[in-house]
Amino acid sequence: MAFENILFQVDQGIATITFNRPKALNALNLALLSELSTALDEIASEENIRVLILTGAGEKAFVAGADIGELATFSALQAKNFSRAGHAIIAKLQQLPIAVIAAVNGFALGGGCEISLACDFIYAADTARFGLPEINLGLMPGFGGTQRLPRLIGASRAKELIFTGKMIPAVEAAQIGLVNKVVPAAALVEEVLKTARDIAAKGKVSLRAVKEAINQGLNVDLASGCHIEIDAFALALASPDAKEGTNAFLEKRKPVFKGSLKD
Repeated sequence: MAFENILFQVDQGIATITFNRPKALNALNLALLSELSTALDEIASEENIRVLILTGAGEKAFVAGADIGELATFSALQAKNFSRAGHAIIAKLQQLPIAVIAAVNGFALGGGCEISLACDFIYAADTARFGLPEINLGLMPGFGGTQRLPRLIGASRAKELIFTGKMIPAVEAAQIGLVNKVVPAAALVEEVLKTARDIAAKGKVSLRAVKEAINQGLNVDLASGCHIEIDAFALALASPDAKEGTNAFLEKRKPVFKGSLKD
């Protein structure tokens, strides 16, 4: 399928979605969200994809928020439907059974910050900026920011960022646990690809099991989370990838994982 608002490519098991509205700082509108949803469906159905990278076109922005021109025309009902659609698509992103890395190359504001929060982790250029500035427009985050940000960095820090609407640089975002790694802008793509290639070489079944165990465990008490891990461990051990990995270890060779999510 041809896309107008995103770029979508797959190379050696690594998919890349690039938000591609650089003149609008890659702002989110209904058309872009629809294309993103379609691309995520394609990724979920493709067995050979093991890692997804999200980034933005141009040097200024990952995603600089919602398209304010479009947003300003919405009624309350349209705003609710827009927020509901955004939540559904971002939940779809978070629930992908593969690793998802945000390569934040510039502004990650509003909906852009919320998309990055739904990724498994974030690598950022040293020029990147993060924030949920909706309150400056008399609005509030509508794509999960009030829920995911406190879970990641703690309630008090999240409240400070959301109440003030301020932007923070990538280095500060790393200091508070929002970002995993900050690198020079020119090195961002290669640094993300290096990690993506490392992850793509792992067993897909075990990667899925680990991701599900972590995500589900965060929403329950410790004892329940440990039971989730026990079940996931048993299923992972029964997979062809586990047989290949243990045999390779015993035979002193590098494993070649070919397991499928259908295993």
